[in-house]
Amino acid sequence: MRKHAVRAMPGSDWQPLEITPGLPPERADVVIVGGGVVGWSVAYWLKRKERIRDGVRVLVVEKDPTYSQASTVLSVGGIRQQFSLPENIHLSLASAEFLRSINEHLGVLNEDPVDLQFNHSGYLFIASEKGAGIMEENYRTQRYAGAKVTLLSPAQVKEKFPWLNTEGVALASYGLENEGWFDPWSLLNALRRKAISMGVYQCFGEVTGRVTSDCLLDAFEALRYPPRNVRMPNSLEYQPVECAIVVNAAGAHSGKVADLAGIGSGPKDTLAAVPVPVEPRKRYVYVLHCPDGPGLDTPFLIDYSGVYCRREGLGGNYIAGLSPEEEEEPDTRDLEVDYNFFQDRIWPLLAHRVPAFECTKVASAWAGYYDYNTFDQNCILGLHPLVNNMYFATGFSGHGLQQSPAAGRALAELILDGGFRTLDLSALGFERIFHQEPVLERSIV
Repeated sequence: MRKHAVRAMPGSDWQPLEITPGLPPERADVVIVGGGVVGWSVAYWLKRKERIRDGVRVLVVEKDPTYSQASTVLSVGGIRQQFSLPENIHLSLASAEFLRSINEHLGVLNEDPVDLQFNHSGYLFIASEKGAGIMEENYRTQRYAGAKVTLLSPAQVKEKFPWLNTEGVALASYGLENEGWFDPWSLLNALRRKAISMGVYQCFGEVTGRVTSDCLLDAFEALRYPPRNVRMPNSLEYQPVECAIVVNAAGAHSGKVADLAGIGSGPKDTLAAVPVPVEPRKRYVYVLHCPDGPGLDTPFLIDYSGVYCRREGLGGNYIAGLSPEEEEEPDTRDLEVDYNFFQDRIWPLLAHRVPAFECTKVASAWAGYYDYNTFDQNCILGLHPLVNNMYFATGFSGHGLQQSPAAGRALAELILDGGFRTLDLSALGFERIFHQEPVLERSIV
């Protein structure tokens, strides 16, 4: 009825029926599935790169209007360049440069400036005798890529951080610049606020509708003509949205979104049968209170046991965690916290490395999801080789927040320019999964 009324009375803004608030537009050039920091970064860069005002109509769809289970806001907020893979180093270096000049990028007229609460205390990786050789190789790769890091002997570590127990430490790597932690919620809100001010549409809902077709290419033609449905939250109402391009930035749920295109359901031993190897993995974060703990110079500490910790604020609080072994992976159906995991697995290792934590207590805790790439724990960035209008920005496996500014720019270049321009990230494309050629990162936390 609305369409008929518009045709009958062109130029009139009269509506015969009330439109439900929050509905997405019926048409968009690009639909981004996932309103986390990666999705909003892609949206921002698409608008930043458009050649004419409103030349690219972008819609961001997020299924959780409260963001209570969003990986972005449940992150520990770290950023580092201490990786072994050059692509990861360059992504984080470019993102750090973006964060340093955040208000030049994300400032909005007549709005408060962005304050990320960036703490530049660096990362401190500790290696045993077994891992010292790998750390030296990583160090050379990092320096060659432009990262400001330095190697420390056990004596130098003890001199700089006297609260640290250096037993078993053979070598350490310390970030001198562009490393530390910041507030994830502030970055998410800044990207979203800026993108909306540039004309990006926001919708809270869930992309639904199973596509059934023997041909994946034909299946996702459905996104251009038979429209994709967006189900509104807490409602049975659906809104169809026609679009030309879909960006799968759904994080831990990216595999389910790919299923809508039939990805992974093709004939055996073909590219069409290769699923998106991204699944949710639950990670616990514990907030510790330790009045006599390390001081203000505390870096983001990564022990060779896998335990990590960093300072949280100025009140004697710290956060700590540990990625479980494969056989220990917790149930992902909820975000309940297992406090025994801290008592049994984390505390003994943490107290050994930082003796002050022998006298600490858990003040609170939370759990969040990694968008875990089971293939090689690195992001999938680029176009699907068969579904020629679905792009991926997912599978970061815990690095999505820190790499989101550069990853969003890279994907916008791929969509609008037809290829990577500032960083060559072609090694992170989907093809490597089909060809069984993992791009391995040796510095996974």
